[in-house]
Amino acid sequence: MYRSAAHCLTLSLLAFCAPAFGAGQAPPADVVTTPTITVSAARVPTPEEVFAIPADLRAMLQKQVIQRSYSRDQRLQALVEMIFDQHGLDLQYDANATYTVSDIWQHRRANCLAFTLLFVTLAREAGIQARVQEVGQVVSWYQDQDAGVVYSVGHVNAGVDVGGRFGTVDLDRNVLYDRRGPVPVSRARALAHFYNNRGAERLADGDFVGARAFFDASLAQDSGFAPVWNNLGVLDHREGNNEAARQALDRSLQLEGRQGAALTNASALFRSLGLTAQAQSLERRLKSVQREDPFAQYMFGAKAERAGQLDQAIRYYRQAVRLYDTAHQFHFGLARVYFLAGQLKRADRELLRAQELGGAPEQARYQAKLDSLARWRAQQQARR
Repeated sequence: MYRSAAHCLTLSLLAFCAPAFGAGQAPPADVVTTPTITVSAARVPTPEEVFAIPADLRAMLQKQVIQRSYSRDQRLQALVEMIFDQHGLDLQYDANATYTVSDIWQHRRANCLAFTLLFVTLAREAGIQARVQEVGQVVSWYQDQDAGVVYSVGHVNAGVDVGGRFGTVDLDRNVLYDRRGPVPVSRARALAHFYNNRGAERLADGDFVGARAFFDASLAQDSGFAPVWNNLGVLDHREGNNEAARQALDRSLQLEGRQGAALTNASALFRSLGLTAQAQSLERRLKSVQREDPFAQYMFGAKAERAGQLDQAIRYYRQAVRLYDTAHQFHFGLARVYFLAGQLKRADRELLRAQELGGAPEQARYQAKLDSLARWRAQQQARR
């Protein structure tokens, strides 16, 4: 999670593959810290350097992927094995590793953005049609769906085309996309993501000069990329330039008016400037956006559930289901709070629906939940 702070208000950074807020927090939330301001002469890699394949990595690709088969199907499988196998890259996940392809080769670590750039670059080198895709927002489940839940403001993955059959390669196996799903983006947009993430990392470290250099590089690739304008607003505010911050946040909202982080940041900025009416208008707009956002409703439900506020949790989870009725995770959340509230028939119904929607990978898991509920009910009846 990226952290941001300000002298009198908290502003939220947007960095793709970085979570905007956790399950126990209200969206979009942030961790307040006191920034350490440093100055650096940022070395911004050129677009060519971002995608450059080191000679040793190219040789590995040639040996372990290209020479193994002429079949694109087999090469695709071999590429996945090479990236994660101990005898290949042995790649490890690191949320803060927004690396170039060369950096990944050196450190053997990557976040989802860096992994996607690596995968697409190597796939194309191996003759596989691949592209970078972005998702507006996602929910990820880590370890257990009852806990480790993260709502992310953005996500990227790789799309592949093998003989007219399209597929997605995603570093996060437990991710739920928004209804729009993955959308192909240009090379320039992918680079805008990369530079924006690097800038967010610099800003989180208090390196204002370095952050601006990367944000400028992001805008040079795609001036219509709303998240970087939000981040520039955060940076300008921290540097004490509230007028520039206001302009940047206005630009972000012009490009993407339903962006929760920018709405939150802009309203907080207006409040700090004593512009209460404008702040309240943006806060109403934010609430309206959140009411129609199934992910935000789900996260509000998770927060209420953890606080033992079951009626509120049911209301939020039901709204999430209404907005996104094919998400088996949402039905499972609703089943869980129905069970805790003693509404067992409704819990049964929602668990069955979660099982139906979850498909084969979730059948056993949800069946175990159903069996557990049945045993509990039998025990309760036996005690009467």
